[in-house]
Amino acid sequence: MSTKNAVFVLDVNRNPCNPVHPAVARKLLSSGKAAVFRQYPFTIILKGESTDKVKELRIKIDPGAKFTGLALVSDTNIGWAAELEHRGFAIRDSLTSRRQQRRNRRQRKTRYRKPRFLNRRRPEGWLPPSLMSRVYNIQTWVNRLCKLAPVNAISQELVKFDTQKMVNPEVKGVEYQRGELLGYEVRQYLLEKFNHTCVYCGATDKPFNIDHFYPKSKGGSDKVSNLVLSCVDCNQAKSNKLPAEFLSDRLHILTKIDKQRRKPLADAAAVNATRWKLKQILENTGLPVELGSGGLTKYNRQRLRISKSHWTDAACVGDSTPDTLNVTGYQPLIIKAMGRGSRQMVKPDKYGFPRTSPKLRQKSFYGFQTGDIVKAVVTKGKKVGTYVGRVAVRKTGNFNIKTKTDTVQGISYKYCRHLHKSDGYAYSFGEVLEQVKSSKEVKSVQTQSPPKRFQGFHGQQLSLF
Repeated sequence: MSTKNAVFVLDVNRNPCNPVHPAVARKLLSSGKAAVFRQYPFTIILKGESTDKVKELRIKIDPGAKFTGLALVSDTNIGWAAELEHRGFAIRDSLTSRRQQRRNRRQRKTRYRKPRFLNRRRPEGWLPPSLMSRVYNIQTWVNRLCKLAPVNAISQELVKFDTQKMVNPEVKGVEYQRGELLGYEVRQYLLEKFNHTCVYCGATDKPFNIDHFYPKSKGGSDKVSNLVLSCVDCNQAKSNKLPAEFLSDRLHILTKIDKQRRKPLADAAAVNATRWKLKQILENTGLPVELGSGGLTKYNRQRLRISKSHWTDAACVGDSTPDTLNVTGYQPLIIKAMGRGSRQMVKPDKYGFPRTSPKLRQKSFYGFQTGDIVKAVVTKGKKVGTYVGRVAVRKTGNFNIKTKTDTVQGISYKYCRHLHKSDGYAYSFGEVLEQVKSSKEVKSVQTQSPPKRFQGFHGQQLSLF
């Protein structure tokens, strides 16, 4: 099945034109009226000037801790979509490992050195590298899309979770007294934490309730660590039983739930910490920035009968979402942040001692660099075949190519040709979206009104619809 993800078009002066259907791009390429300009995202460049009237597009962004949804939307339909995978947690783990190794080395080498502290000054608005990497990834792709498509506005989902409300449900304040935020963040957070799945039976297509893992009648609290996602049937069957009593014949599930519900709020904290920094950077582009809430995104997605994913959430951000939006047949581009190599000269072992020789300062060999996407057509030898993937270069000229399925070693540079030069990201394609939500779910949404800021519930009622 052919997909409808748009192909970007540039004129002879590299000015962005209207994105076109892949079939139109194939005709332009086969007739010699255009050439391939960029492989990811696929872009063609015309050999003359375009006379078509430019239709302005809007970039929609659904930021997340691990994945960010991106979509280009016009007044009537969606043109291009992608899911951007961040490497913030990998950066955090690398920095933690480096810090531990340095402390260990200083303890061995300079045991009696006078302690030093408070000798660093952080600028205003400083964020850790693991968080700023998420912001920079989004900034990079917003700038790229502005160069490839006629973009005139940006929409960003700004507020997602309230971690203070999660930790202490009895928190007071003007916003909570008005009733706009009360309960929504907890509900939406649990949906994402447990992946829209009942923790007791694994059901995904039933109405859900929020269940107190340890019943309030037996000493349980309203803290988010004591709340789990449960289908209606399991919630009624459990009633006010203790977890060990209800799951006496499924102790492995009890252990799994107990571990999962105690997971820290790292994802929610990452989104909250970067949201205003991202807004500031987007405003620096000079384009008008529309802000939307998580409640409005969910309402739009259900109203339009669209299945949930990162890129479909992005398409539904803000009041600018069209009344009709057909996403059937679209295949998102999966973008994974890989970094641009390491400045570390010697790789240490787990104790901090060097385990390799110093690396060469040269990064490119025979015209190829680690991270390039290449196509190798091997015509002789034991590895005859065609391989497409990300390359790892070697000084010897025998490269490794990581394909979709495995890593092929020892491919000579003579068989390789460039498809896409290294830009710090790896690319693949997601599944083609063919299914939409059932009419029963849409009917329940049509009876609701769109939330002004957050559509939540009041008091201690914890039913989830």
